[in-house]
Amino acid sequence: MPTFRTVFVTGASSGIGAACARAFAAAGARLLLAARRGERLEALAAELREAHRTETHLLELDVRDDGVVVRSLAGLPADWGEIDVLVNNAGLSRGLDPVQQGDPRDWDEMLDTNVKGLLYVTRAVLPGMIARGRGHVINLGSVAGHEVYRGGAVYCASKHAVDAITRALRLDVLGTGVRVSTVDPGLVETEFSLVRFRGDAERAGSVYQGLTPLTPADVADAVLWCATRPPHVNVSELLLLPTDQASATAVHRR
Repeated sequence: MPTFRTVFVTGASSGIGAACARAFAAAGARLLLAARRGERLEALAAELREAHRTETHLLELDVRDDGVVVRSLAGLPADWGEIDVLVNNAGLSRGLDPVQQGDPRDWDEMLDTNVKGLLYVTRAVLPGMIARGRGHVINLGSVAGHEVYRGGAVYCASKHAVDAITRALRLDVLGTGVRVSTVDPGLVETEFSLVRFRGDAERAGSVYQGLTPLTPADVADAVLWCATRPPHVNVSELLLLPTDQASATAVHRR
């Protein structure tokens, strides 16, 4: 049975984040949704109200800005501050260049979003969970947090960091009643590759050509499954791959 009422999803304006919002809405949760693109959040909130009568509270938020994260969450109405599940989904990749040709601005964007942003949001939410003796932090990792591949040094490093943070956080909260999980997908067809290749739709599309990738809904289903285990059960790590993928680089294309 679900053990949550209020679910906070970062990066909720598209892809896996939006799919998580839909999955939790269907499960009866009310949603605190954050992303940089406020107009997309508004459209998603309207969709969820129509489909499930879901109560939402929206935050136009860049997780890279620690001060804004702290002020936004501290300024929530009291009832919305009691977050039961935090889905740390905000993240991105930029480029596929070797380190010797990489752009430090791309490195900063990936590390600031995928690692520091996750830490900022978790730091702001976790004390309340600990005080209430319950809660669940679910981090969106990646198969890239288990393996590395050519041209992916910094993105893979960021997702290895998510894995390390998740494992250490589980030790930090031991005995508090707070659960910590990571869901690590392989190839998922979202805006991920379009963002990585800065709008090059042809190159982005080729990533998924000839195979059947995961959908955002597949990943959201795994996230929801983690959140709906009995309170004494913690799903520490869930690695989710499409059948056409066996590792970060081994894929079957038809």
